[in-house]
Amino acid sequence: MALWGGRFHKDMDDMVKKFNASIGFDQRMYQEDICGSIAHVKMLAKQAIVTDEEAQKIIEGLEGIRKDIEDGKISFTADDEDIHMAVESRLIERIGETGKKLHTARSRNDQCQVDGRLYLKEQIREIVSELIHLEEVILSKADQYKDSITVGFTHIQHAQPITAGFIFMAYFQMFKRDIERLLDTYERMDLCPLGACALAGTTFPTDRHYTAELLGFRAPTENAMDSVSDRDYALEFLSDASISMMHLSRWAEEFVWWNSSEFSYIAIDDSYCTGSSIMPQKKNPDMAELIRGKCGRVYGDLMQLLTTMKGTPLAYNKDFQEDKEGLYDAVDTWKACVAIFANMLEKTELRTDMIEKQLHKGFLNATDIAEHLAQEGIPFREAHNIVGRMVKLCEDGNCDFSDLTDEQLQAIDSRVTRDALGDISIPACVNARKSFGGTAPSEVARQVETGKNWLEEIQKEQ
Repeated sequence: MALWGGRFHKDMDDMVKKFNASIGFDQRMYQEDICGSIAHVKMLAKQAIVTDEEAQKIIEGLEGIRKDIEDGKISFTADDEDIHMAVESRLIERIGETGKKLHTARSRNDQCQVDGRLYLKEQIREIVSELIHLEEVILSKADQYKDSITVGFTHIQHAQPITAGFIFMAYFQMFKRDIERLLDTYERMDLCPLGACALAGTTFPTDRHYTAELLGFRAPTENAMDSVSDRDYALEFLSDASISMMHLSRWAEEFVWWNSSEFSYIAIDDSYCTGSSIMPQKKNPDMAELIRGKCGRVYGDLMQLLTTMKGTPLAYNKDFQEDKEGLYDAVDTWKACVAIFANMLEKTELRTDMIEKQLHKGFLNATDIAEHLAQEGIPFREAHNIVGRMVKLCEDGNCDFSDLTDEQLQAIDSRVTRDALGDISIPACVNARKSFGGTAPSEVARQVETGKNWLEEIQKEQ
């Protein structure tokens, strides 16, 4: 009979027992569960709810169970139900009646919550570390390619010339926000629910602040009912994961383009590609495609928990058992994708020779000409119209801006001559965009330096 089976005359049906059990997935939190139990019994001893001798006996028993799990000496089954009951029942088997005092002034409702928060706090620290490594790679690449000119796109069409380092720093900002979001999430979830019990607190003279301190939380949660029914921290984490996976997916999509024969902008290291089972010549960007595909998987984890939570009244409901598998999946998926993408990025080089061939297509310097004419006194909207007519003339004549004669330009607008256009070479256009946050190499260098300073501050805090 289960530890909670006092009012029952029958054991659970075998099919129901398997359906009800979460031990198959929540056993990964055995460390958190044991740590929580040790902190709890230390608090019970401090408050004289159990004796120091009883607490020491319980702690020794828990440490023995921890070691046996780590050594592979314990196998879990559906009879264990969940990691909380699995540990507690084994403790009672080992140390007898004293083990039955461990669960004083707590419930599985607050116990699973403290396990989940402890687990997620550690995972956030690890994911932040992976994101920091990715940012280091991005900064290195941005510095390497801050002078390399490439094509900037809007609507997947040639738009303006930019530096490759500028692209890297755009993604740096995305992952910077991902790190900041995670750290914000960590701060909000850094509250200890243990001691909230089933939903209403306890009549025992507990010290929840002491328990929180022992477990490394900044404070206990404020309201017992909210403590056991809250899954906002998991939802927030899954939202963070979804946004970050979207960022990875966007860049992975560009990797797929850039790797294609039509672009040939990058050379991905062989160790991050696969071949075809039938076409010998193929070098496929499968890691980028997998990362792009796994984004939807993490979205699904978020939507699953949002859907689970939307119809649950206060306080605890068995539905909440469904909060774990999606969370574990998102943790594993996100962490792996960040690590793999960072390593792939580090071993990818730009094919600047191939990019150079694309810089004279699509009238990349059109905006720069319009801005130059505006600086010469022509209202920008008129300058925009003039350059649009220049583009049409070049398209009709299958030529470039530099091929237009003074006569042709004068026919468009009497104020425009070849001299009036200024230096419209691609390098000149890029170098001139020195506005704060712009693509000029000097400005990208500033962005890289600012990024390095920010990253150093973040690393000091970790």
